[in-house]
Amino acid sequence: MGFSGSKPEFVTVLADKQVKIGEDILLHCAANTEKLMVTWEKNGQKLNCVQDKNSMTQNDKSIHLEIKNAEEGDEGKYTVILRNKQGDTSCSAMVTVELNEWRKVEWNQDGMIHALKAFKISNEKVGALHFLLYGPTGSGKSSIINTIRTIFKGRLFVNCLAASEKSNTSFTKCYEKSEIEKDGLLPFTFHDVRGLEKEDKDGLHTQDIISALKGHVKEGYMFKTTTKLTDDNQYYVKNPSLSDKIHCLVNVIPADTISMIKDDFIQNMRKVREEASNMGLPQVIFMTRVDCICPLTKKDLHSIYKSKKIKEKVHECSIELGVPMNCIFPVWNYHEETEIKEEINCLMLHALTKIVHFADDYIVKCSEKQTSSKK
Repeated sequence: MGFSGSKPEFVTVLADKQVKIGEDILLHCAANTEKLMVTWEKNGQKLNCVQDKNSMTQNDKSIHLEIKNAEEGDEGKYTVILRNKQGDTSCSAMVTVELNEWRKVEWNQDGMIHALKAFKISNEKVGALHFLLYGPTGSGKSSIINTIRTIFKGRLFVNCLAASEKSNTSFTKCYEKSEIEKDGLLPFTFHDVRGLEKEDKDGLHTQDIISALKGHVKEGYMFKTTTKLTDDNQYYVKNPSLSDKIHCLVNVIPADTISMIKDDFIQNMRKVREEASNMGLPQVIFMTRVDCICPLTKKDLHSIYKSKKIKEKVHECSIELGVPMNCIFPVWNYHEETEIKEEINCLMLHALTKIVHFADDYIVKCSEKQTSSKK
C-alpha cells in the first residue's frame, strides 16, 4: 500500500483516446501514493486550466484531465508528470480528434470501375489519356501503377519494380509506358520516369521531364544524369501531336517525408510545375504512404478524410508545390498486403476518376485551340 513518502509510480497509465468533434475527452491514471504535484503537458508544453474548457483533478491516488467539447486543436500528445520529494515519473497518451468529413469518397468500387471502363475521350483522334508520374525516388510512382493494375486485374499485380522507401536509387531507368487492361485496353496510359535523385541537382533530368510533357520523348529513352535529350537523338519526337503529349502531370509525394525532401528536389519539381502551368496542363499530387503518418487512417482507411494529420499534410503539400488542396489526393498503395482490399481500391479509384476528367478537359481545350487556329 502506497504512502506519501514513496517515489511516485503508476498503477494505471494514460490510454490513447479517439473522439469525434464535440465529444468530451477524459484522460485518467492512478498512482501508488497520494499528495503529489501533478503537471499536465500537451505536445511538450505546459497545459493550463481554461474555464469551461478543461479541468484537472486529483482524488486520492486518481488523476484526471477532462476536456470539454473536443475541437480540432485538441488533438495531440498529452503527458502527465507526477512529482514529490522522492522523485518523479511521467506517462503519455495520444488524443486523436476525428474531424467532420472534409471530402467525400465512394466506398463501393463497382460503379467507379464501370464508369472508367466506359469512359470515352472527348476527341476521338486521341487514343488514350497520358499521365506522367513524377517525384523523388521511393515515393511510390511505380507502386501507383501496380495498385491501379491490381484494381482492374482483380489480383495483386507487381510487374513494375518499385524502389524501397529507403532507397536513394530509382528502379526506373528509362521512359516507360504502362497501359491498363480490363476486358481490353482502357483509355488511359501511365508514363513512369526515373525518380528524382541527389545527382539531379544540375537540372538535366528536369529538362528531360519537361520534354516528356511536351511529347518529345519516345518510350525506351534512358535517363542520364550527365546529358539531356537533344533533338538529334533517336528517342526525340520532333513534331509531337496532341496524342503524343502528356495530358496530366501527377506529382508523387510521400506523406511521411514531405518536410525532409531536399530543397533542390523541391526546386526541380517547381520548375516542372511552372512549365506545366505555362502549357495549361492539369497538375495534381498523389500523396502516398498515408498509413505511415496517421494512426486513425492506418486503423480504418474509411476515416482518412476525417483525419487532422492527413488534412495538415495535404495543406503542407499545397504550400510546398503550389498545387491547390482540391488537386491533392491521398492514396494507399499495395505494398505489404497479400490480399485485395476494396477500401484501398476505392481511394485510388476516387483519385483516378478525378484526374481522368481533368485530362479530358485539357484535351477539349487543346482541341478547341487547334480548331480555332485553322479558321
